[in-house]
Amino acid sequence: MPISKNTMSDPKPFAIEIPDEDLGRLHQRLALAKFPSQLESSDQDPWDFGVPSKDVQRLTHYWRTEFDWRKAETKLNELPQYHADIEVEGFGSLDIHFIHQRSPVEKAIPLLFSHGWPGSFIEVAKLLPLLKGDDGLPAFHIVAPSLPNFGFSSGVTKRGFGLAQYAEVLHSLMIKLGYGQYVTQGGDWGYWITRAVGYRYPDHCKASHVNMIEARPPKWSTSPFLALQHALMPYSDAEKAGRKRAEWFDREGYGYNTIQRTKPQTIGVSLADSPVALLAWIYEKLHDWTDSYPWTDDEILTWISIYWFSKPGPEASVRIYYEGFHSESVSGIPYSTLMSYIPEVKLGLAHLPCEIAAGNIRPGRSTEPPRTGWSLCRMGGTQSHCG
Repeated sequence: MPISKNTMSDPKPFAIEIPDEDLGRLHQRLALAKFPSQLESSDQDPWDFGVPSKDVQRLTHYWRTEFDWRKAETKLNELPQYHADIEVEGFGSLDIHFIHQRSPVEKAIPLLFSHGWPGSFIEVAKLLPLLKGDDGLPAFHIVAPSLPNFGFSSGVTKRGFGLAQYAEVLHSLMIKLGYGQYVTQGGDWGYWITRAVGYRYPDHCKASHVNMIEARPPKWSTSPFLALQHALMPYSDAEKAGRKRAEWFDREGYGYNTIQRTKPQTIGVSLADSPVALLAWIYEKLHDWTDSYPWTDDEILTWISIYWFSKPGPEASVRIYYEGFHSESVSGIPYSTLMSYIPEVKLGLAHLPCEIAAGNIRPGRSTEPPRTGWSLCRMGGTQSHCG
């Protein structure tokens, strides 16, 4: 658990400082790990069954014997980190950890970045140099929080903390930092949260950019002309590949979502108790959702360690699925509303060819909202499933 010397309500500098005792307990658990057998087949992708056991064994051994958390911690602490108390109606005060990089450009735009699962504040690290405004590049003041229940922000154990509350936290943080007007960016759960921010606070949120587009083909019953157009116009090769990718995910990659949105406490037992279970649960997504990105072992284990050492515990992160999918926790905001056009908030869309939802829309065409329970994934696909 990070050590903080100041818990005053105003934003204060923050540094990650995991106690030696926590590192020691992690290594003890890794040393006692028991690994599963692996079904071998020469003509099948070993990832078809999930994370190959040999990969889990290799990463577990490296995590215990060679991975240097202190080196990773020092690197993370080079990021401009802060924390602040944020009041949430019905939930009291939460200690929120966040990245805050101010641009030297006078008229830089405040940009609120919202991660999803299994992401964290670390996702913004490589973007910071590109958005500072150097050499005439676009200039932004970046605010990238650890969402409540994630990273080094407070956890919430009271039921009913849904999308409206996540939006309230992020908006309140921007106001506390002096940004009365701002723009937002989000994918995965960050997509839904940034849409909720725009819906609830349109006088403050002036524009949103999303890198996940959730939609379904138009229905004959509600949009017959668009449905006819959708049915008759041929698909391009890219659209066919996107549809194949989305169909694969619906069929083979959706199990985690069903578990986390129905019984988060059950999988939470494994995630809280076993760093190896946490490694396997998240590493599968890093492999499947990131466009064949060449992960190093150090990158993977830094990512996983942020979850293991998180302030509320790794099990807290999956509760957003249950709360987000139960309508009462959205405070009356239906998903169709969050999907629809918000007149006061300009919207930018990134349609990525390997996005898990890429096959469900065609750029420039109106579409229907998704069914409840459709993918909330943010990152792209792997080469094996997205040619």
